[in-house]
Amino acid sequence: MRGNMKNMMKQMQKMQKEMGQAQAKLEETEFTGVANDDLVKITMNGKREVQSVDVKEDIAEMGDSEFLEDLILLALNDVLGQVDDETEEVMGKYTNDLNIPGF
Repeated sequence: MRGNMKNMMKQMQKMQKEMGQAQAKLEETEFTGVANDDLVKITMNGKREVQSVDVKEDIAEMGDSEFLEDLILLALNDVLGQVDDETEEVMGKYTNDLNIPGF
């Protein structure tokens, strides 16, 4: 029984290390959300930090701030959805089978 517990602890430590590496890689990954044929692009990393916002010059010059705000919201929601999907895919393989409340 003692050897079985020791083996289980080693497996848990290995999984924890792999999870940490996967999380670090995810945080470094860049995601780009776009709106209306790239009129607005928002780039964000896996930590949900906005890295850049790119607004096409011709749309900025239109002077329609409400339209520009809508495009920014679309691009932001697009990039956040990508981060969420990738986080679920990468980290889900570690948490889905554990049945731990809150994960």
